[in-house]
Amino acid sequence: MEVRVQARDIEKALRLLKKKLQVDGVLGELKKRRFYEKPSVKKKRKQLEAQKLRRKLVKRSRPSGTVQRGNRNGPHTSDRTSSPAKAE
Repeated sequence: MEVRVQARDIEKALRLLKKKLQVDGVLGELKKRRFYEKPSVKKKRKQLEAQKLRRKLVKRSRPSGTVQRGNRNGPHTSDRTSSPAKAE
């Protein structure tokens, strides 16, 4: 990775370097590796990340303008018709 300093503009070069590191995921990897992570915790974290990614993909695959929501009237109201009484 290379960042060139032009016209002695070090601040701009630093911003560009930080942006490149963030896009590549280097900063996140450094944060993760700062402390030891038990295998069980690592497994749980990866499962949660996978769930988050799946939700994101499902959300993007829906046509725009449609949002899935629960029944606003609550669980006591539904489209079911009343069931006939049992014959005894």
